[in-house]
Amino acid sequence: MIKHIVMWKLRGDTPAERESHAQLVKASLEGLRGKVPGLIKLEVGLDVSRINQACDVVLVSEFESPAALENYADHPEHLRVKGVMRDLCISRHQVDYLHEAD
Repeated sequence: MIKHIVMWKLRGDTPAERESHAQLVKASLEGLRGKVPGLIKLEVGLDVSRINQACDVVLVSEFESPAALENYADHPEHLRVKGVMRDLCISRHQVDYLHEAD
């Protein structure tokens, strides 16, 4: 398996605006469940610390193989979500690593 973890810092002039963007990102990402072959697990978390260094949203996902993760990158539903997020994000951080099944 391979884990794919992504964190985003979102745009917003106020905490309420960033929270609204975070909810939209969360709903968009969670909408990928059951639509992408090879996507085994998808979890989306929203930051509650509210510290400046923190990212606003984290995606923790698992794919059955590196090939499944590669296919996800070009999947139409994933590309749709990327389009939603494009104007909402200030920064993005990613880690992908091989993982033994639990």
